[in-house]
Amino acid sequence: MRRGVHPALFYSMFVLLLGGNALQGTALLMAPDIARLLGGQNEQIVTAYEDRLAQMRVEIDRLQSRNYAQAGDINLQLQELSAQQEALLEQHQLVRALVTKADELGLAALGGVDEQILYAPTTANGNPDVAATAATVVQMMDETQQAMSDIASAATERTASIVGELSKIGIEVDLPRTALSGVGGPLLAAEGSSDQTSPSLEDANAVMEALLQYKAARDSLALAPVHMPIVGNFRQSSGYGNRKDPFTGGRAFHSGLDFAAPTGTTVLSAGEGVVTFAGLRSGYGKVVEVEHGNGLVTRYAHLSAFLSQKGQKVQTGTPIAKVGSTGRSTGPHLHFEMHRADKSVDPKPFLDTGKRILSMLN
Repeated sequence: MRRGVHPALFYSMFVLLLGGNALQGTALLMAPDIARLLGGQNEQIVTAYEDRLAQMRVEIDRLQSRNYAQAGDINLQLQELSAQQEALLEQHQLVRALVTKADELGLAALGGVDEQILYAPTTANGNPDVAATAATVVQMMDETQQAMSDIASAATERTASIVGELSKIGIEVDLPRTALSGVGGPLLAAEGSSDQTSPSLEDANAVMEALLQYKAARDSLALAPVHMPIVGNFRQSSGYGNRKDPFTGGRAFHSGLDFAAPTGTTVLSAGEGVVTFAGLRSGYGKVVEVEHGNGLVTRYAHLSAFLSQKGQKVQTGTPIAKVGSTGRSTGPHLHFEMHRADKSVDPKPFLDTGKRILSMLN
């Protein structure tokens, strides 16, 4: 038979537990914060906690401000790079226009900007890559500069070649003056950090001036009588200067170049000009004369037919007559003369100059 807990022992244990709880409650009441809170000092406690929270908010705001500043710097960098890209895109279009103009003038297509680099790269998460974007901007600037430099160099070099070659035969090229550059004004302190005129725009203006100079040189080449007056099946049968006369056998002066060719072969104007004579001359038979300016006149003789008339404006290569054997001639050929200030000069240096220039241009 089991025995239960004695009532006296049970009540004794209950009294001990109750007393322990009372002592613990008294200790809690003696705790400083709780005692002040229960004693009516709760406002001080709340104020202290609020001060601590305010300090924490200040620290959080400072950290957030730093993050915002860093994010702002990145956004500012991206905005600046985006503005530079837009400007470079416009310059790219300008370079394209200059290249097209150069092609029209016979210059090979030179340089250009790789269109694959015209757009800002992104990171793996799709955000703009600031460093890579900056690198593409630098690459675009370099390629734009190189393209314009190539065009200007080619145009300037060829202009100098044409002018130099024509000057050797006494033909002066009238090149356009460069753009007016007069500037002035009071000396004032600079404002801002950037100039109104970008270096690329100045480079583009320089390229355009170089192309205009080259165009003027090419136009002078078209005016100059330096082009072959005959094409097809022909050969030079006699040169300029003293030779054995084909009729008398004695020494005589020959005032032009002879090109033997079949009767009816087309004769072309050696340069741009105006037909000043189309008719008969003693010893020459049927003759066409073209005035080219600069005191230069070309004469085409021993013709079989006229394809032009006095007063007609002709271009380089315009058909003006046909080969024949009229006048003092032993057979069908073109007698080609060059006159400067009413005095005959050797046509060969003129034709050789034309061949060299055309070879260079082609």
